[in-house]
Amino acid sequence: MKTVKLLLSFALATTLFTSCYTEVNIDDEPTISINQLLNSYELWYVDINNTKGFGETPFLQKAFTISFRNGIVYANNNIVGLGNSGNGFGIDVGEYNAYEMILDVTHDIDGFETFDVYQIDSNTIELYNLNNDTSYFLDGYQRNNFDYDFVFYDNIHYFLQEYEAWEKTYTSEFGAINEFDNENYLQFLAGGNDSTFQSSQNETGTSVNNLIWDYTGVYGVGDVSGDLYLKTLTLDYNFFDNEYFELSVINDGKIELFHPSSETIYEFEGRGYIQFLKSSGDIKGKTESLEEKKRKFRKDKVENPRENTRVN
Repeated sequence: MKTVKLLLSFALATTLFTSCYTEVNIDDEPTISINQLLNSYELWYVDINNTKGFGETPFLQKAFTISFRNGIVYANNNIVGLGNSGNGFGIDVGEYNAYEMILDVTHDIDGFETFDVYQIDSNTIELYNLNNDTSYFLDGYQRNNFDYDFVFYDNIHYFLQEYEAWEKTYTSEFGAINEFDNENYLQFLAGGNDSTFQSSQNETGTSVNNLIWDYTGVYGVGDVSGDLYLKTLTLDYNFFDNEYFELSVINDGKIELFHPSSETIYEFEGRGYIQFLKSSGDIKGKTESLEEKKRKFRKDKVENPRENTRVN
């Protein structure tokens, strides 16, 4: 009888010990707070093509990267200066408060937005905006391993839009005479269908404000297989067909256009830099209202061009 009691007592003690140990282990399991999550990476790349939903959150729609630092939201809204502006973080665009996997952002211009935050994997988070039923997916990076060059060249069409005009500053002496020789200014417009360009034959040296844009058409930027740094640019001119170029970036304010059909090289320099600070109405050096720049999924090619007209 004593043997049976001893065995029962031992079994009970073992069960209680195991239960107690398991409970302590659950209580001590480490967790990560939302602030730790947001600060685990210096830059959050806004993967705009992975957005789910039909709404838009303005400050995320225009940003390439977002950063959360000590209650301040920073954003890289421009391709020009990417990697240099704000030591890589971009500019201060608002404030945030994070608690219980909820992120509240008060943007300086666009106002208040609140998000439910979900950790998708080790470096991806989802920001779900209940007000417009739309999710944005952000990929985390440190500044020292973020490929600024890739983002720059993957978004050349936005780079082209960040100047009021591109002025022709050089034409090679070699190359056949062609119609494009007469075009001295180009402009790539943001907003709308995000594929509209204008050109002008005004004399070089003309003030941007005095330019007469006498042609409007559609344009496309394409990739060159195996070469990240070379792009194609197609300008749709109805009256003398499409003009096709190989586009190279010389620096943040100068591009080179090689015209294969004539073997002519042109250089264009940006005039009137447009810094997208916080909204379309808050643009450095600009007083007129511009259609808001926003990122969206687009196909970089010219298809089904609309009617184009040159103003005589």
